[in-house]
Amino acid sequence: MTTTSPGAAERRTATPPDGDGLLGPLGAPDRDALARAAHAETWQVHGRVRGDEGGAVADLPGIRLMASGLGHPQWNNGDVTDPDRVDLGGVRDWYARRGVPWGVRVPAGAAWPHGRHLFRKRLMLLDAGALVRQPPVDGLRVRRATAADLDAVLAVDLAAFGGDAAASRAWLSPLLRSTAVTVALAEQDGVPAGTAYVVRSDGAAGPAAGLGGVGVVPAARRRGVATAVVSWLLAGAVDAGARVAHTEPDSDGAARLYARSGFTEVGGLDVYVDLA
Repeated sequence: MTTTSPGAAERRTATPPDGDGLLGPLGAPDRDALARAAHAETWQVHGRVRGDEGGAVADLPGIRLMASGLGHPQWNNGDVTDPDRVDLGGVRDWYARRGVPWGVRVPAGAAWPHGRHLFRKRLMLLDAGALVRQPPVDGLRVRRATAADLDAVLAVDLAAFGGDAAASRAWLSPLLRSTAVTVALAEQDGVPAGTAYVVRSDGAAGPAAGLGGVGVVPAARRRGVATAVVSWLLAGAVDAGARVAHTEPDSDGAARLYARSGFTEVGGLDVYVDLA
């Protein structure tokens, strides 16, 4: 088992913990496995950037774990790489020591007899060479947000998604301080209008960028803001060396948005809860 403790490096290169091969027949990349590996690595970065707030990661047989330190199950998850090798008791003990609710994500369609199936998470993958860079939007400025922009980013996030302000602040604040994350803030004629972020990882999937948190305030929707923010972030990630990007569309509309930048849908993940 490997774990990180508070203050550990935010980015780490590692071999696949369970021989989770990323090559299919004749050496062609298995895009489903590539997306799953990059997804798991992104979430482990989330655990590392929160090391000072109770975040942690671990690789156990058949599963890669992360905890954010926050008391919300969507932010504490294990990514199953080999269902037959997982010792669920060991996973339970790991999360029990951290005192957080949790769930697991299993390759879509794989047999998993534990807990309650909550939903199927969609995944999309983008090869760097397939990125479609979008033109700028008149009057829209997209820039990297800093810790000083937390209130503006939080306001956009709450307007776009709702939720609890304290919980959202606790999630976003470490992202704005991390060198492994780029948070974008879009301002329409000087007024905050949109946000999103990319998390950089460099593990079994190679240099990758995980896109998340894409939100636009209601008054600025259908003006190209989300497309511009996504394009700005992806262009920066690819120019910095990312070979793939991945994201999790939560609707057909989101999938169409990401497809405009070159993403294609791949096999997803089944999410299970009530495992404790």
